[in-house]
Amino acid sequence: MSAAALPLAGRRILLVEDDFGIAKSLAMLFRQYGAVIIGPAGTVEDAVALIEAESHIDGAVLDVNVREKLVWPVADALRKRHTRMVFVTGYDREFITPEFADVPCMLKPWSAEQLMKALSSASGTGASPPS
Repeated sequence: MSAAALPLAGRRILLVEDDFGIAKSLAMLFRQYGAVIIGPAGTVEDAVALIEAESHIDGAVLDVNVREKLVWPVADALRKRHTRMVFVTGYDREFITPEFADVPCMLKPWSAEQLMKALSSASGTGASPPS
């Protein structure tokens, strides 16, 4: 595939998802677009540990509720690093705390195109996935 066919080539994407099937699908999707996958992390604690261990993360896809814990500590850690992120959730958008109202939120089920567009439009000062 050409570079144009791999719009996320070399981009380091953190995946935080506790459902194995969804995590596997996300990882496959992002790899098809050329991304390097960090994780997937199945707990909030594992995700925070990955963030602390990684020198650079270009973007992140975060399930809002990970094993009965809200993902806000992970989002806080990413925000401190100015990392683009997008939430994926089965909840309504209103469930997102006001602190993260600016973070794109995809309601499950989502399409690959919707997810890529949401991550591309996410705020952050790190490397930006192309739109």
